[in-house]
Amino acid sequence: MHEPGLARRLYGPKGWAGFGIAALALFVLFPLANLVVPPGSPFHVSDYTVALVGKMLCYAMVAVALDLVWGFGGILSLGHGLFFALGGYAFGMYLMRQIGADGQYKVDMPDFMVFLDWKAFPWHWALSDSFVAQALLVVLVPGLLAFVFGYFAFRSRIRGVYFSIITQALTYAAMLLFFRNDTGFGGNNGFTDFKRILGFPIATQETRMALFAASGAALLGAILLVRWLVTSRYGRVLTAIRNAESRVMFCGYDPLWYKLFAWTLSAVLAGIAGALYVPQVGIINPSEMSPANSIEMVIWVAVGGRGTIVGPVAGAFLVNGAKSVFTVWLPEYWLYVLGLLFVLVTLFLPDGVVGLARRLRGRRAPAAAVPASAAAAAPAPSAPAAPRAERPVENPA
Repeated sequence: MHEPGLARRLYGPKGWAGFGIAALALFVLFPLANLVVPPGSPFHVSDYTVALVGKMLCYAMVAVALDLVWGFGGILSLGHGLFFALGGYAFGMYLMRQIGADGQYKVDMPDFMVFLDWKAFPWHWALSDSFVAQALLVVLVPGLLAFVFGYFAFRSRIRGVYFSIITQALTYAAMLLFFRNDTGFGGNNGFTDFKRILGFPIATQETRMALFAASGAALLGAILLVRWLVTSRYGRVLTAIRNAESRVMFCGYDPLWYKLFAWTLSAVLAGIAGALYVPQVGIINPSEMSPANSIEMVIWVAVGGRGTIVGPVAGAFLVNGAKSVFTVWLPEYWLYVLGLLFVLVTLFLPDGVVGLARRLRGRRAPAAAVPASAAAAAPAPSAPAAPRAERPVENPA
C-alpha cells in the first residue's frame, strides 16, 4: 500500500479549502479593508481591529505550540508564558536600540539606562543593534532554556502535575528576576515607546499591516509544521508516549528524545510568537511571565480542544475575544468568568468546542442517512412459504 502524498496526509480537500480561505482573509481581505477601503465605508477595518486581531494571531500561535506538547505529548506546561516573554524581550532589545537618540533624554541609550546612570550597555546588549542577531536570539534563548530544562526533567522521569508545578515555578522565578533593575531589561516598566523597525516607522499603517501579515504567515506555518509532525512516524510515537509511555519503552523507544524535541520546538514557536507580539502591542514587561498568563494559555487550548491543532486557534480567538469585551464593559468580573469557563469546559466539554462540533456533526449525519438508505436496507418481501407436509404419526402398536 502506497503512502499518501504530503498534501493529502496533512489535510483533505475541506481542510485545504479552509486553509486557503484563512490565507485569503489574512493576506488579501484584511490589507485591502484597512489600507484601500476609506474609513467611512462599512467594509473598512480600523487600525485598532488590525492590532487586536494581530495580537490574537500571536496568541493562537502560542496555543498551537502548547497543543503540540500537551495535546499530542501529554505534557502539561504552565510555563509557556516564559518562552513567549523571552522571545518578546529578545526582539524588544532590538526595537529599543532602534529608538536611538529619539528618547526622552536624547541619548543613544534606552531611557531606563540613562535614568539609572549607566555609562555603557551591559554585555548581553552587545549585538542588540543587529536585526539578524536578535532574530536568532528569539529562537535560541527560549529553545536553549527549554532544551536544558527539559533534558533534566524528562531524564528524571518527572511528569504529570509535578512537571506542571516545576514549569510554573521556573516562570515565576524568571518574572522576579526580570523585575530587578540591575538585569538590564527595564525592571518593572520593561521596554516600550518603540519608534522604528528595520528603519520603517512602526506606527504607520503599512508597517502595522506588514507585522499583521507576518503574524498570520507565522501562524499558518506553525499549523502546517505541527500537523506534519503529528501525522508522521514521530507523531505516532509521541502520541503513543502520551497514552502509554512504559509500553513504548518496552518496544525499544527512548521517550526522552521524543518529548524533548517536542518541548524545545514548542518553546521556539512560543518565542517567535512573542517577538511578533511586542511591536504590535508596543510594550513588553515582566507581567507577561506571570503564572496567570501561562494558565490562561492552557485555557485557550482546553476551550478549543487539545490534540486538534485547529481547536487551540479557535480557543485563543474565543477567549481573547471575550476578554476584550469583558475588559471594556465588566473588567472586574473577567477573572471570575475565566475561572468559571475553565471549570465548565473541564466538566462538560473535555474535548473543547471542536469536539462538540464533531459530536453534533456525527449525530446529524446518521439521522440524514437513514431515510435515504431505509429502502435499500429493508429486507425484500419474500414469497409465502409453502405449507410443510406433516409427518404421519406412526402406530406404536
